[in-house]
Amino acid sequence: MLFDVDGTLVSTGGRAGAALASALEETFGTAGPWESFRYSGKTDPQIVFELMGLAGLPRSAVEPRLPAVIAHYLGRLRDALSGDAVQVLPGVRELLAELAGTPGVHLGLLTGNVAPGAAIKLGAAGLDGAFAIGAYGSDDEDRNKLVAVARDRAREHWGDEFAGFRTVVIGDAEADVACARAGGARSVAVASGWTNRGQLASLGPDALLDTLEPPAALAAILG
Repeated sequence: MLFDVDGTLVSTGGRAGAALASALEETFGTAGPWESFRYSGKTDPQIVFELMGLAGLPRSAVEPRLPAVIAHYLGRLRDALSGDAVQVLPGVRELLAELAGTPGVHLGLLTGNVAPGAAIKLGAAGLDGAFAIGAYGSDDEDRNKLVAVARDRAREHWGDEFAGFRTVVIGDAEADVACARAGGARSVAVASGWTNRGQLASLGPDALLDTLEPPAALAAILG
């Protein structure tokens, strides 16, 4: 089971976007149109390149400084998410507990966050330790390649292939459904983020939920 982070497991209330904007300002002198930008489903590197492209900077000028942007972002994210800044979305804690106790089920992440960013967010939410493996935006800018990354890590960790629909991608954006399809995995969409139920339904996920609250979410995810 591969879970997206933002809009699926947790919400930072816009704090993560503001932290990235601050990092972009420091690195490039502009954050582009970050307040109106659609982040949902995109990897962190993709977001940086798109925002800077909208600000008039070519990829060739941005790519060498991407590590600096990410380093600045992570520092600001840690500061922004101190205290009770991260909301765990409805049903998440209960669902993860149910899944963790289900024989044959293993939990991982598939997220556009760079790996340290995902760890900061989940740590602030008290969900660190719930996921043994993950595939991240720091592994590949193209989210559609991340199912294969997750399967490789799952094979190394659990010694199992998790081929085909044995892999389930759970997420709140069109890109989550698309990457599941690209990876030959099963897709469970949840309308808990910025993408409405109608938009998600139009993509034909294998299951569609309003929240991750059990028992409906448990049944849908286990198929």
